[in-house]
Amino acid sequence: MNVSDLADVALDYWVARSLHDFVREIYFTDSGETVAIRGNDRGRPWDGRFTPSASWEAAAVVLERAMRLDVREQSDKGAVCVAEFKGGQRASEGMGDSLRIALLRAFVVSRFGDTVDDVLRERQALTGMRTDTISEQTVGGVVEDLPHPDGQIGDIQSPPR
Repeated sequence: MNVSDLADVALDYWVARSLHDFVREIYFTDSGETVAIRGNDRGRPWDGRFTPSASWEAAAVVLERAMRLDVREQSDKGAVCVAEFKGGQRASEGMGDSLRIALLRAFVVSRFGDTVDDVLRERQALTGMRTDTISEQTVGGVVEDLPHPDGQIGDIQSPPR
């Protein structure tokens, strides 16, 4: 999928994927219509809906990462911007109906290039640029059997005397 075609949930998803220094988990709410994230952005925890394509409050996390932002055009037809971001691979150009959409598309291009895969509508954990699908059970953490000095993990053993 071309980044220049990303909008709404797909754009929100790829922006969240691009924020791998901030987002640790991506999931969906509202019957899969809204991206939600868990993470910590410079001491500010975030746990809930993440809609940068609809809100400057959410898009501000991208704007704060801009090292250089050049708005080339903004009119009734839309906006074009060129931006460099901390941790980005290169200066990138974004176009959109608004400056916010152009900025978000430029951010995704700086991280992933001009094309991205389809949205994976499953709960995911982010490890750098990589994602791993996780189940509902692992959200609160993994519970494992702890080893005991005189037994193996999962050993039932006999009751103490």
